[in-house]
Amino acid sequence: MGTFQVTIGVGNQTRERFEEVEALVDTGATHTVLPRSLLSELGIVPHTRAPFVIADGSQIELEIGRAWVRIDGQEELSLVVFGDTALLGAVTLEELRLAPDPVSQRLVPVPALLMRVAA
Repeated sequence: MGTFQVTIGVGNQTRERFEEVEALVDTGATHTVLPRSLLSELGIVPHTRAPFVIADGSQIELEIGRAWVRIDGQEELSLVVFGDTALLGAVTLEELRLAPDPVSQRLVPVPALLMRVAA
């Protein structure tokens, strides 16, 4: 699948302030990664650390926090990893019910999936 970038809004906990950033759509990444400097500027602080396996197979430990993510008018409070780049990961895409269309290089709405709803 080809890669492409989208503009996302990243907001603080109170949703009073959002900053835009260009993020690479990366469905191979579990979580969204955002620059530490941007998250710090918005007052977002990490609440835990977790291990991550990176592309070369090695494992690193990174900090995780929560930020509001806005795409095409939709907003969700999502887990975000404190990093040095901007990657839009699978969890945030699923929370916003969006999927990549690599041909058109855009995100498209999709229905959420459930195995079964109890009656």
